[in-house]
This record gives sequence, C-alpha cells and structure tokens, in this order.
Amino acid sequence: MRTPQLLPRLPLLPPSAEVLSPDLAVARDGTMVVLFNAGGAFYTCAADDQAGLRLAVSITARLRLAPVTTLAQHFKVHRATVHRARRRIEKGGVDAVQPGKRGPKGPHKLTPDVLRTAQAALDGGASQRETARRVEVSHFAIAHAIRQGRLRKPVDTPSPIAWVDAPTLSRPGERAAEDQSCEAGVAVKRTLERTLACVGTLAEAEPKFEAAEAVPNAGVLLAVPALDHEGLLEVGAQVYGGLSNGFFGLRSVLLTFAFMALLRIKTPEQLTEHDPGTLGLLVGLDRVPEVKTLRRKLAELGERGRARTLMTTCTERWAKAQPDALGILYVDGHVRPYHGRTHVLPKHHVQQRGRPMPGTKDFHVNDRNAEPLFFVTAEATEGLLETLDETLLPEVRRLVGPGRRVTMVFDREGWSPKRFATWKKQGFDVLTYRKGKMSTWRATSFQKSKGRVGGALVEYALAERAVTLSNGMHVREIRRLTDDGHQTSVITTNTTLSPLAVAHRMFSRWRQENFFRYMRHEFALDHLCTHAVEPADPQRLVTHPERKALEKKLKGLRASTTRLIERRTKLAAGETARVEGKAMTPKALDQRITKQESDAERLAARIATLPKKVPLHEILDPTQIVQLERERKILIDTIKMAAYRAETSLTRLVEPLFARHEDESRKFLKSIFQATADLIPDTRRKSLTVRFHGLASPRATRALAELCAVVNERDCVYPATDLKLRFEAPALQK
Repeated sequence: MRTPQLLPRLPLLPPSAEVLSPDLAVARDGTMVVLFNAGGAFYTCAADDQAGLRLAVSITARLRLAPVTTLAQHFKVHRATVHRARRRIEKGGVDAVQPGKRGPKGPHKLTPDVLRTAQAALDGGASQRETARRVEVSHFAIAHAIRQGRLRKPVDTPSPIAWVDAPTLSRPGERAAEDQSCEAGVAVKRTLERTLACVGTLAEAEPKFEAAEAVPNAGVLLAVPALDHEGLLEVGAQVYGGLSNGFFGLRSVLLTFAFMALLRIKTPEQLTEHDPGTLGLLVGLDRVPEVKTLRRKLAELGERGRARTLMTTCTERWAKAQPDALGILYVDGHVRPYHGRTHVLPKHHVQQRGRPMPGTKDFHVNDRNAEPLFFVTAEATEGLLETLDETLLPEVRRLVGPGRRVTMVFDREGWSPKRFATWKKQGFDVLTYRKGKMSTWRATSFQKSKGRVGGALVEYALAERAVTLSNGMHVREIRRLTDDGHQTSVITTNTTLSPLAVAHRMFSRWRQENFFRYMRHEFALDHLCTHAVEPADPQRLVTHPERKALEKKLKGLRASTTRLIERRTKLAAGETARVEGKAMTPKALDQRITKQESDAERLAARIATLPKKVPLHEILDPTQIVQLERERKILIDTIKMAAYRAETSLTRLVEPLFARHEDESRKFLKSIFQATADLIPDTRRKSLTVRFHGLASPRATRALAELCAVVNERDCVYPATDLKLRFEAPALQK
C-alpha cells in the first residue's frame, strides 16, 4: 500500500525542504539532513556523516520512496550505487551499509592514512593511476575520491613516475617472435616441466604469469572471481581429484574450457584460430593445450563417469547460495540435433527447424531468475511427463528439502490433470497453459491489474475463476485479455500467488526460452563435443517401419481417390478427363475409383495386422542400437552453465548503467572479455594487475570502472597462486 501523497504546502515541511517525490522530501540546514514523508520526519543525520547518508540512500531506495535517478542526483551518487545500497540493506539489514561492517567485501580501502599517502603522491606529481598503485587501490577509487572532494586533483600532472622495481612488459611482436622460435613447438618455453611431465613425475604445471603488454582477450580474467564464486574449480577438484600426471592438469583444462565459453570459442578446433601463447598467458602457462591434447584430457575425464556428479554438486552449491530462487522453477525441453548419417537415432521435433530430426532431448530446470540449475537427458521414449515423474521432481525434492512446496512452470507438453493431483500431494504445484477447447469469457470480467512482481513493474488485464478439470480436480484459472481481444488461459494449483504474480510468472517463460537461444548462439549449446556413441536400450519401442510405410502409402492413395471423385462429379456426359496424361471417360474414372478404394481397403486391413510399436532389436542389428555418448556432453555443458552464471552475476553489476539492461549488459561484457589489457604480476606484493586499454566510449569506460571497483572488493586470488587479482580501467579523457 502506498503512503499518502506528500504535498509541499503541508506545514510539516520547512521552507528549505526539497520535494523529491510524492512520498519523500529532504531538508538541509547546513549541519543536518532530515528526511520527511507524509507522516513527518522519519530520519535525520549530520550533513557530513557519510555513513548516515549511505543509510539514508539505502532506506529510501529500499522503500522505493523516490525514483533511483532522483535519489542519485540529490545525494550526488551514481545510480548503480543506489541499486547496490538497496540490495545490501535487503540482504544484510542496516549493518550491511555501515562502515566496517560490509561482510565479505571487507573494510573501505581509502582510510584517512591512505588518503594522506595518496594526496602526498598526487602533490608530488604522480598520476591518478600511479597513485592508485602506490596505495594499492583501484584507479576508480582514486578518481571517485577526487570527485567527492576527499582528494585534490593534481594540476598539470607530468608523465607517470615509474616504479623502481616495475616489471618490463613484453610486447606483442616480441612475444610472437619468441613463441615461433621455440624449438620444442610454438610457445613451448617451460621445457624442464614438460620433460618431467613426459616421465610422469609432474602432477600439473603451476601457473606462472608473465608481465605482458597488450594481451588480447585478457578481459576474460574479470570472470575469474565469478567463476570462483560458482565453484567450478573447487567442485571439479572435489569430484575428479585431478588428472593423470602431466603438464596440463585439471585446473588448466577446466579454466581453458570456461574461458573458451566466455570468449565464444565454440569448439576445440577453433583454438587453432587463436595464438596459443597469448591464450596461455591467461591461464599462467606458456600456452594452452593443443586440440588433440584437450580432447585427450576430455576423454580421460569422460572415462571417469563423474560428469553427473559434477553437475549435481554444482547445482547443490547454486541452490544453497540462492534458496529463495527455488520456490518457482521453469522446466522445458531442448533438442540437440544430430546431423550425421552413421547412426540411427530417435527423432524429436526441433522447433527451430519446424520438423522432427534425429537427436537427443534434454530437459532443463531453471530457477525463478531463469538461471540454469541442472538438466537431464531423457530416454527416447520419454516426454516431459515421464521425465518429471522419474527424474526431475525427485531431484528438485532433494535440492529443496522435504517440506518445501515448489511451483513448476512448463508448457502444454506437461498437461495431465491426473498427474497434477498426484504432484500436489507430493508438494509440487503446477503453473501451465490450459489445454483443450475453452469458452470465451466476457470482456467485462477482466480488470486492469498493475504492480511489482519480483522487482518488475507489470500490468495485465486479468480475470480469475475456479474451474474443475476432467478428473474432478479444482484449480485456479487466470486469463489475460490482450489488446486484440485474445484470451490466454493459465492454470495453477498454487493458492498463494496473486493473479498478477501467476500471470507474470507464466509469461516469464520467455526468459528460459531466451536462455536456450542465447546459449545456442553464444555458448554453442547444440555443439556435440563428441560423435561417439554408447549402447542404447534394445527394448526401446519405435514405430513399426513397414506399418509406417504402408500408412504413408494409404494416405496418398486416399488423397488420390478423393481428387478423382471430385473430378468425376464435374464431368458431363460425353466429356473426358486427363488423369496422369491419359484421357479417361466417366466410365473409366468410375472403374479407377473402384479399384483404388479396393486397394485402400486391402492396405488398411494389412496395417491393422501390424503393431504400432516394436522393440528396436527386432528391426536393427545390435551394433546399430546406440545413442550419443552423454558423459562428455554433460561435463562440457556443466562448464558452460557455470560460465553463463558467472557472466550473469557480472551482468547484474553493470545493468543499472545501461538503458536496455540485460541485452546491452551482455554485449558489453562480451566485448570486455575480448578486450586487450596489460598483465602485471607482482610476486613481492602478491598481486596480478590487469590494466585495461582504452575503450570505444566514455559510457563503456565508466561501466568498466564501476565493474572493476566492485570486483576488486572481492579480493579474489587467482586459482593455484597467491596473487590477488586487481583490475584497472582506463582513465576517462577530460
């Protein structure tokens, strides 16, 4: 419920008060800041109390008392800062926005002592970037302090002062020449370790970073903290332990596949289009594995048979991190087409092609935010209903615990009133489109409904009724009336959701469909990492091939007979009709029609003697009864899901900076991952600095600076090293 409108003429407001919205006014008297709503003053703090002002921003944003843009302008902060403050207070309460109590992000870097040191550096002629290096904070932090007035901007700053111990950065041309001159192969420099690997005494080469200038694709290192948060390497080590002794180990292989996904290198073969030495800089090695090595490592992991365990363990970690997102889950199938002719595979309808194709069907489960959780590969004879009963719902129950109700959202493929009743008893509600013929409701039954659902402002014309399904089960039916008069019917057994929430959650299925589309185009979801096959169920029922052929013939014969009858009825006495190039009299047409009807009866009788389905072993040789190997595909797709979730977490950090939010944010991140940057390892300070080069626009630069500042707060250490990752955005040109 909204608070009463706040009018400037109310005597509660002092003359100096500034009305920011109908629900909020701010008064300043030089020393104090007072916030008002319609009930009067509800918050006050000193004008120079930065912590108090942060809390004011957090409270007003959390209560949505004024638009984010208005709050940002009044309190002189960025919109992203307002969004971040709201999220912090929602998640951690008041303590989350207090100085020194920021949870995992740690205390603020610019303490009074650090500010004095930084100001001394600026006064001494150091640039903002150089000053940031000296006090070990990001360049964005120094720039932000200057904008706030906590630091004075240097005037006529000379060229940056070089550190005495600053490393010499190798240049691209130098690295390329050195890589090509290696006697053991392109970019093979760590020959001693490779020798040890050849004799089996090296478990895995440790990452050692080279100081390098202008490294392409170095921006992908921004995703390392997010990948670490998703637990890809940690869970991988937990499940697999490691690989057999060799130069390339489990860590480097998993990181290589994750970086490939984020850089849109869609197959191992596409690695040949990239400089192996340059990519090797990103994983701390002299080069990345060549194609045959990477495939050999993938085969070794596949032989372990632990891919399903890897995905399950990752899913458990993701579910634990976001338990609230498990209340509503989206389920949909995705077909991976098989274009080869070597093997006989079952056919599934491929929506993109509009026809059935050989392939394998995976059923994906995404959480309320459309982020992927897990998928299962269905047997050839199983649809959504069978997969829900046998695999999906038991796995969901294991994830959420025994007592929690979960609403499953799916399309009409999951329609089954009988199962709805069973699932409801098991603690699962359903949300789906109604199937079958429906009467039209009067337009007067619909009312405009507007409100926020999951942070999104939505508005629909809705109507609701209680209906009884064919099995006597009572459910809710919510219909949406569109501007063109179409009525979309939604059925749910959930009794707690509002009609507006029901409609929004159902119509939000497009987010899962967008997930499939995005993963197909950007992460090569449909790519078959191997064409290897494994034995399939010989008892699998398939359509009887002879019956199928006869049914096709019968259909054509009946269609031909119908056409002949139509032509016969139009013929007058003495006229002829040309059939298959021959002139036929009415008598001849009658004879032809009689013969085709008799042939059709014989075909129908023969079809009736044949079974609709037969076991696969009755029509195929045992060597032909196969299915595509699942193990390696599950492993690769799990890595891709972790990479997608990592990208999504970064997307949320920069979304407030873009007008079209997610679309623009993902395009921006894709460009940042592929951006050029300097790599500056510092073993003495235990840091690995990624210094980005200039971007195309000031907006992109500001977004990158904001992203770098937030990621730096996580204090992430590069895997298998003691080097803390630090990211520096390019300075904005005045």
